[in-house]
Amino acid sequence: MKLYRFPLMFMLMLVLFTASVQAQTLPTFAAPEIRMVPNAEKAAFERRFADITMTGAGFQGGTVIDQLPTSEIRSRLQAVFGNPTVTLDDFISAASIRPANSIQFEYWFVVNDSIPMIILDIDGPFTRGLVYAGSIEYIDMMPEIKRTLSRKLMGINRPGEFTDVFYSPERRQWFRVSYANGEYATEEIARPARFNRINLN
Repeated sequence: MKLYRFPLMFMLMLVLFTASVQAQTLPTFAAPEIRMVPNAEKAAFERRFADITMTGAGFQGGTVIDQLPTSEIRSRLQAVFGNPTVTLDDFISAASIRPANSIQFEYWFVVNDSIPMIILDIDGPFTRGLVYAGSIEYIDMMPEIKRTLSRKLMGINRPGEFTDVFYSPERRQWFRVSYANGEYATEEIARPARFNRINLN
C-alpha cells in the first residue's frame, strides 16, 4: 500500500500546485468600462456606428434591475449617468409620434471605447425592466456588460431626481413621470404646448 500511496499523493500535490500557479498567472479581465453618450454627442455616435448591426441577443440573462419598476431604474440611471441621451423632446421636430418612437428615455453608451449599446424604456412608467440593444459583433460580451451595468445602478445610495414627459399611444394620454422628494409619480397631463404641432398616430 505504501509503495503506491506516495506516487498518488505526489501527483495530487503536483496537480494542485500547477493549478495554483496557473490561477496566479492567468490574465485578470477588468469589468467593462461603460461611458454614457450625452445628447450633445448623439450625432457623432450615430455617424461612428452607422454600419453596426444592433441586437438584443445576449441580454436575456436576468439581473436585479430587470425586476425593478422602470421609473426606479430611470432614477438610478440619473444618479449614475445624469440626463438621458434621448427623451421625447428629441422627436419634437418629427411630423408625428408613433409607437416605435414614443419613448420616455434612451441612454446610449460606448463600452470599452468600441462597443455601442442602447437601453430604453418598454412602456414608460407602466412596466418593469428595460430594452437592450448592442453590437452583434460583441454578442458574447453582452451578459457581462449587462451585469456590470446592473451593479453600477444598484450600487448607489440615493436615486437621482428627474422629470420626464411620456406619451402613450395605446392610452392616447400624456403623462408627467418624476422622482422628487423621495417619491415616484406618474400624472396624467394635457399635451404640452411644445408638442401641439405633432400628429399623434
